[in-house]
Amino acid sequence: MTAKKLRIDIVSDTLCPWCFIGKRRLERALEILGQPDREIFWHPFQLDATIPPEGIDRQLYLTRKFGEEGAKKVYARVEQAGAEEGIAFAFDKIRKSPNTLDSHRVIRWATLENKQNEVAERLFSLIFVEGADIGDKDVLAGAARDVGLDSDEVCQKLQSDVDLEDVKREVEEAHKLGIGGVPAFIIANAGLINGAQPAEGLAEAITQITAEQAQQGAAE
Repeated sequence: MTAKKLRIDIVSDTLCPWCFIGKRRLERALEILGQPDREIFWHPFQLDATIPPEGIDRQLYLTRKFGEEGAKKVYARVEQAGAEEGIAFAFDKIRKSPNTLDSHRVIRWATLENKQNEVAERLFSLIFVEGADIGDKDVLAGAARDVGLDSDEVCQKLQSDVDLEDVKREVEEAHKLGIGGVPAFIIANAGLINGAQPAEGLAEAITQITAEQAQQGAAE
């Protein structure tokens, strides 16, 4: 009998550096568990839905959110955590904080090609390592091309409202589930893990959730 694949749903925002860290930590957790058979699905979240479609100046955004010196302290911790996961955060390169709805649409469209993970990784790298504006439609089409998707099709869809309302609905559903911050990992449709936990902690939590699910299934 073929073992059932482990399903992991990730609720994330492409503007969230901790989501990039959480992705890397999840990958290490799955390596620790020796869990090659898994299905990973990405779901949208918006840390700040008030950002206009054209984005907002990064320094203005950070000053409003954290104050003049607050951002430096916050991102120093993020940079250290990222370095431990092999991520060379370059926050100084970011010129604009984007509205992330379009980036979530691109991740959604990658589902049919089973490339959500690749698109998410590319978008995180674009904004946090290269300083690119992932609210820009040309940048998003380029990201799609980089992972092997049809960039012309993606570009055409981005000029329309295809799936825009569905993405907004998913964001609302995440809030209804009680998810107030990201990343959030839903394991096997059974357990919720909040935050970018260390890989070892993630592995332990995944083991516990799947064991409890197996016990429940055996008892039914």
